[in-house]
Amino acid sequence: MKIFIERQKKTVNMVFNGTVLSLLKKLNLNPEAVVVVANGTLVTEEDGLKDKDEIKILSVISGG
Repeated sequence: MKIFIERQKKTVNMVFNGTVLSLLKKLNLNPEAVVVVANGTLVTEEDGLKDKDEIKILSVISGG
């Protein structure tokens, strides 16, 4: 699985099959601070990911 982590500006390659939430825990990322895009589609924490997926983990930015 190819994973781009926006905040760290790096790409990680790893073998992974499981939920989005499991992936975020494995990468030690706060699920409330990011959104996850799999193969160009926004996914939820409960969605399953397969090793062949291309993932982007984008930071949530808020302002006022």
